[in-house]
Amino acid sequence: MIDINLIREKPEYVKEALKKKLWDTDFTELLSWDKERREILQIVENNKAEMNKLSASVPAAKKAGEDVSVIFKKVKEIAAKNAEFEEKLKELEQKINDFVAALPNIPDDDLVGGGKENNKAIRVNGEKPQFDFEIKDHVWLAEHLGLVDYDRGAKIAGRGAWVYTNLGARLEWALLNFFISEHLKDGYQFILPPHLLNEQSGYVAGQFPKFREDVFWLEGLEPQRFLLPTAETALVNLHRDEILSDEELPKKYFAYTPCYRREAGSYRTEERGMIRGYQFDKVEMVQYTLPEDSDKAFEELVGKAEDLVRKLGLHFQVSKLAAGDISHSMARTYDIEVYIPSIGIYKEVSSASNARDYQARRGKIRFKTKEGRKGFVHTLNASGLATSRIFPAILEQYQQADGSVIVPEVLRPFMGGIEVLKPIK
Repeated sequence: MIDINLIREKPEYVKEALKKKLWDTDFTELLSWDKERREILQIVENNKAEMNKLSASVPAAKKAGEDVSVIFKKVKEIAAKNAEFEEKLKELEQKINDFVAALPNIPDDDLVGGGKENNKAIRVNGEKPQFDFEIKDHVWLAEHLGLVDYDRGAKIAGRGAWVYTNLGARLEWALLNFFISEHLKDGYQFILPPHLLNEQSGYVAGQFPKFREDVFWLEGLEPQRFLLPTAETALVNLHRDEILSDEELPKKYFAYTPCYRREAGSYRTEERGMIRGYQFDKVEMVQYTLPEDSDKAFEELVGKAEDLVRKLGLHFQVSKLAAGDISHSMARTYDIEVYIPSIGIYKEVSSASNARDYQARRGKIRFKTKEGRKGFVHTLNASGLATSRIFPAILEQYQQADGSVIVPEVLRPFMGGIEVLKPIK
């Protein structure tokens, strides 16, 4: 959530910054509500002070033999009037909160405006793989090698679903084990969060209210809950309504979960197979930091995601996203994008993002230093990694002329030493 004080002090700056995110807004009405709220709040506080003063005068009046009923009557009149002001105050605060809660995060100043057409690749790892034979796409390879059953996945769950089978299931699990082992080595705390989350969790993460319909809601539960679209939603809520000491920070977590999203697979060539679906596996990293440490944390998360793809031996690029292409709650994002040879494009396997204090304000996640400084923490996240695009990239970049696929060296210990995935005879 954007700080209302910043909107109050620099409305034009905020307005222009949000335009870079393709979000046009007018703060005239909001600032009018805010002005009225502050005026009414002052009246309420003055009335409370007057009531306290009158109540405090009762003992002395009694001692002097005065009629205190006049004082009680006056207090009652002020209290009745104050109740009306407090109700109006409540209504204004709700309108202000609803307005500000719908606003996206302010993008960092160095980001260019516009959508994905303005994204910029800032570095590339390795050379594009070259083949001296006619390459196959990952769908053909997965079926040819008996790794994935798309037909039975569609049969039991519908379009946008698949079944990992035999060595395909082992390859998927090997990827997850590899990611987990790397994060443990780097000192991140392993979390297995619940997959059913309450509405407040979606609000704090910044997915609600705007993207409330993009998740799967479960009916008949009290309170109503939804299936997590990413482990970030759970991890950034771990310290909701808490005050963290500077000695506890940074907090570094990672979690493995399936992710559930309403965005279905499409019929576009680049989203065939497991490139996009309703459910996919992902390991997610999250950090809580002091504000002055969040830039360093961001570079660490980007570096960790890059390192995982690099160790898998895959060709990829890192793109700095334009303001209009980063998510609603983020201030900056770098995507790590792996190359898919059959379609000649790069697909995102990790988004590393800095939310600054946007999520922390929504979740009332604060810090307090030993010197007494207080404020909101910064929250950051990065996929580390999502498997549903890494898996196809491995099949395509490591394919051989005979239809076999070499297993990346770092995954072999998790595959029982298997070095090559061979066609089914």
